[in-house]
Amino acid sequence: MNQLYDPLQHPHCQGQTFAPSYWASTIELPMAKSSVTSQQQFDVAIIGGGYSGLLTAYHLATEYHLDVCVLEANQVGFGASARNAGFVLKGSGRLSYPQMTEKWGVDVSKGIYAEFSDAVNRVEQLITKHDIACDKQENGYLKIAHNQNALQTLNAQAEYIQTHLQSSSTPPCQWLNQDELSAHYMKNQQAYGALRYSDSFGVNPLKLLLGYRTAMLESGVTLFENALVDNITETASGFQLSVNGCQLSCNKLVIAGNAYNSKLTHKAINNRYLPILSSIFVSKPLTAQQLAESGLQTNQVCMDTRTLKYYYRLLPDNRLLFGGRGAVYAKHQNKSVYLTNLKKGLSDCFPSLGNIEHDYYWNGFIAAALDDMPHINFDGKLGFILGYCGAGVSFSAQAGYRMAQMVAGKTVPNLPLYNTPLPYLPFPHFRRLGQFAYYQYAQVKDRFY
Repeated sequence: MNQLYDPLQHPHCQGQTFAPSYWASTIELPMAKSSVTSQQQFDVAIIGGGYSGLLTAYHLATEYHLDVCVLEANQVGFGASARNAGFVLKGSGRLSYPQMTEKWGVDVSKGIYAEFSDAVNRVEQLITKHDIACDKQENGYLKIAHNQNALQTLNAQAEYIQTHLQSSSTPPCQWLNQDELSAHYMKNQQAYGALRYSDSFGVNPLKLLLGYRTAMLESGVTLFENALVDNITETASGFQLSVNGCQLSCNKLVIAGNAYNSKLTHKAINNRYLPILSSIFVSKPLTAQQLAESGLQTNQVCMDTRTLKYYYRLLPDNRLLFGGRGAVYAKHQNKSVYLTNLKKGLSDCFPSLGNIEHDYYWNGFIAAALDDMPHINFDGKLGFILGYCGAGVSFSAQAGYRMAQMVAGKTVPNLPLYNTPLPYLPFPHFRRLGQFAYYQYAQVKDRFY
C-alpha cells in the first residue's frame, strides 16, 4: 500500500511503514512472531495488538485460564499504542463531569470518575508487577486553562470534582492559580490557572507496550504478527477468521484495533467512530538557558483546555514533546503546515522557544465516538473496545480488564462505558468534510472563548 493509511478509505493498514517516532529511537522491536500457518481453534481471538488487545488477552489468560490468541496485522508497535505521547492520565472523553451528571446523574459520574482513577492505578500496578522499564516520570497532570473564559469553566469543574466525586479511594486533585503555576511549574503565556491531578504520569509508550507484550506471552497467550484478518464469518459455535489464506476458529471474538480498525473490519463498528490524526514533534534537548527562560521545571504531563488541544511534557533527556491535532485527511499529514502550526502553538505559549529545532515528528490516529465516550461492549460472543478520545494509554488498562470480565461472564459496573451501544455516525461519507468544518469553528472558539 503506497498511500498513507486512512481507516475511512483503505481496507487495512498492513504494509504501512512504522512511525518515525522518538520512542522508536529508544528501543528495538523484538523479532516478530510468525503468522497463522494452519487451521487452529481458540477460546477467544482478539484482533489488534495494541494496549487493549494485549491486556484483554493477558487478563483472560491469567485470571480465567482461557486459550487466547492475539492477531496483529503488522507487528506490535505499529499502531496508536506506539505513536501517542505517553500520557497516563484521567481522561473522560470530551464530556465534563458536570455534563455527565446532567445526563446520567451524580452516581454515574462518580462511577466513571472511579473507573478512570482505577485505570491510572492499574497501569502503575502493571508497571510495578512486571518490572516494566518504561521511563516513568513524576506524578502529576496539569490541565491548563488557556484563557480567562476557560479559567472560569475549569475552576468550576475543579470545585465539582472536589465536592462531589473525590473519595477516600481516589487520589486528590488541586487547583493552581496563575502565580502558583508560574512559580513552580512553567512560565506559559497562555496559562491562567490549572487543575492538577496527582496520580497521572508520563511514560515511554513503546516500552510500556513491549512490557505488556512480554507479560502477555509469559501468561501463555499465542501472538500472531503480520496476521491480517481479511474476513470474519459468524458460525453456530462462534467465528471463523480468514488469516493469510488460513482458517482460525474461536468461540468468542474481541475487536481491539480502535482507530486502526478499517471500514471493513466488522459491521458492529463500521461507521461508528471517527479516526482523528494527532501530530507530535520532539525537540532537540533544551539548553539550561531555554529551560530558564521558559520556566519549565516539571516533567508532569500537561494539556490545555482548547477544543483542539495542545499537550506537552519535558522528557527525561530534557527534550520537549509537543503535540496537537494534525491534518484532517491522512494524505496531507506530512505537509509542513501542520508542523509549522504546532511550533507556532508552542511559541504562543513559550515565546522563548519560538525558534526551537526538532529531531522527531510523526502522526497517529485516535478514535472518537459520536458521544465522546469510550465504549467497551460485549454481546455474549462478540466484543469491541473503541473511542478512547486520546486517553487510551491509561483507560486501555481498565478496558482490557473489564472486557476480560465480560468475556468470562462476570458482572461489570453498570455504567455507560460498558452498557451503552456505540452510536452511529450519520452521513458517514461526509465525516471528513464535517471534521474540517468543525476544526474551522474550533479555531475561532479556542481563540475567543
